[in-house]
Amino acid sequence: MAHETATLAAYVFNLKYQDIPAEVLDRAKVLTLDFLGSAIRARREAESTPSMLKMLEALALDTKGESTVFGDSKTWTPAVAALLNGALGHSLDFDDTHADSSLHPSAPVVPAAFAVGEMVGASGRDVLTAIVAGYEVCCRLGNALDPTSHYARGFHPTATAGTYGAAAAAGKLFGLSEKQLVSAFGVSGSQAAGSLQFLVNGAWNKRYQVGAAAMNGVIAATLARNDFVGATESVEGKHGLLAGYTDAAHPDKAVAELGKTYETMKIGVKPYPSCRYTHAAIDALIAMRREHNLTPDQVKRVEIGLHRNGITLTGDAATKRHPRSIVGGQFSMFFTGALALDQGSFGWDDYNRLGDAAIDALADKFDVVQDDRLEIGRTHPFGARVSITTDDGVHERLYADPSGEPTSFPDTQAMQQKFLTLARPVLNARAEKFADAIMTLERFDRVAQATELGR
Repeated sequence: MAHETATLAAYVFNLKYQDIPAEVLDRAKVLTLDFLGSAIRARREAESTPSMLKMLEALALDTKGESTVFGDSKTWTPAVAALLNGALGHSLDFDDTHADSSLHPSAPVVPAAFAVGEMVGASGRDVLTAIVAGYEVCCRLGNALDPTSHYARGFHPTATAGTYGAAAAAGKLFGLSEKQLVSAFGVSGSQAAGSLQFLVNGAWNKRYQVGAAAMNGVIAATLARNDFVGATESVEGKHGLLAGYTDAAHPDKAVAELGKTYETMKIGVKPYPSCRYTHAAIDALIAMRREHNLTPDQVKRVEIGLHRNGITLTGDAATKRHPRSIVGGQFSMFFTGALALDQGSFGWDDYNRLGDAAIDALADKFDVVQDDRLEIGRTHPFGARVSITTDDGVHERLYADPSGEPTSFPDTQAMQQKFLTLARPVLNARAEKFADAIMTLERFDRVAQATELGR
């Protein structure tokens, strides 16, 4: 290990807007827009939102501030805005994913960047720079943690590595020195927390702990801004992130090609509102249904082969076959697969089919197994093998990657349409204006001029 914490701090400190390649900035804007669409829709529809708002009210944390919660006419204090936007944007499970680290970068990073950006009167360029800094830090730390080992230890990387990414974005906007950024990362190491125990009962922890990562990053950076002394060597130290959260640390991946290779360009987006490990199988099921004109009654058996991470998250038949909550459905290969095979499509509104007898019956025909072909010699863990048995024989497909990865990244028009589909029911006519503002964020002298359109 070679001073990874200080190296990342120096990178964040020295990063300049003009040094970031245009394609990286463009991708950051598209990813930001994609995330905000989910946050806006979840403000109205996520079933966990009322509980969070009541908690804030009960603790007198619902006071007015200068930061936007997207889809909400009220403005909030920065830390609470980061909490809510992070939780909301992750609630639909429709937000972006970085395959190598198996985490969702925008969910902790974007809320922290906007909350602090509004707080300090930052420009759109400043906020975009901070978002890229946050993406790079959290994705690289996710790589260093090794997602398979990190998951095996029961951790959720979006909430652990994501805390550092949020601190990087917030710290960049505060103009922290390298020493202060090291302290912010030091505090982040004490706050990095996220358990996979939510999988057992479809709990709301997952979305909350990601919002908490965004908030904790803001708090860590604010402490450092006010001369709080945080731990050094928070990443590589004896009791640091890599020692405590994984059995297969790769510290070199935290800083490899830093400033030359942008992990931001490796972030993919979701065509379906569910765990990314279900997507390649859903792609295959929809394609095979169309190609073979399949109807549910023709299907005798379906076998889905996944990477072991996918089994951990979505493939436990005892708890996942017939989910009854949205979170349970989001993390069920059985439900999402049966839904895709039944109707040839899958969108957010389709969670109204939870408990549908036809879907349950089709899910009973599914088996989900670990497939070594999806682990050996493959860079990304999100592939799937699908075998469908009918009276005509066995039809099989192997998809190395789901759609929406960098090699099949949707064009800007498609991304804007996804945003509008989610945001229009909440923002109405303002949705188009807000989308245009995010896609031209660099033109705003004050980022608040753009964010006010998203309330």
